[in-house]
Amino acid sequence: MIVIVDSLNAHEHSDLLIKMHQLRAQVFSGRLGWDVKVIDGMERDEFDELDPAHVVSVDDEGRVVGCMRLLQTTGPHMLTDVFSCLLDGEPPLRSARVWEATRFCVDTNLPGRGIARNSISYVTSEVMIGAFEYGIAAGISDAVAVIDPVMNRVMKRSGNAPYGYLGSPHAMGKVTALAALMDCSDERIARIREFSGIHHDVFNVSVPEVIRK
Repeated sequence: MIVIVDSLNAHEHSDLLIKMHQLRAQVFSGRLGWDVKVIDGMERDEFDELDPAHVVSVDDEGRVVGCMRLLQTTGPHMLTDVFSCLLDGEPPLRSARVWEATRFCVDTNLPGRGIARNSISYVTSEVMIGAFEYGIAAGISDAVAVIDPVMNRVMKRSGNAPYGYLGSPHAMGKVTALAALMDCSDERIARIREFSGIHHDVFNVSVPEVIRK
């Protein structure tokens, strides 16, 4: 189930945010070895201070098993302020209707990649569906994300292929990075749902009660 946590309701979901930042530390620092800031077991950066919307996947036991951060491109964001080399000198992307998706991760302790409810593939698709459905409701037309070729292939296989790219791929450390564009559309959501077999409402108003247990 998906919970959207933003500046309007963050005070209601402090425990959920802690679990989310702990998951990010587990994945980005622990598994991937990225040079990220981890304090008290939680990964945070300066973009978390800019009132982003967090798309959080919570399992039936109240554990955070996946997440993604959405941030408007009208202000500071990672593509412009961290990965600007990908733009090849082109002007920064600035639009109230285009948001940046970053810090996507899934709990790597989940079993397998099948379509079972507690699998990596299921949570990945659930987060994507939640993000795009939230985006449509918020008036977002497109999303941009810095991804690597592995994620690019995963997205293509799951009905979530980018429709275009900004600039050109660049080597960053051990991987190649590219800025991918995705439309927030009913058609994209339908493709992801068809691939994953997720046909129910991924949002659940009873989530806060589950989390308190």
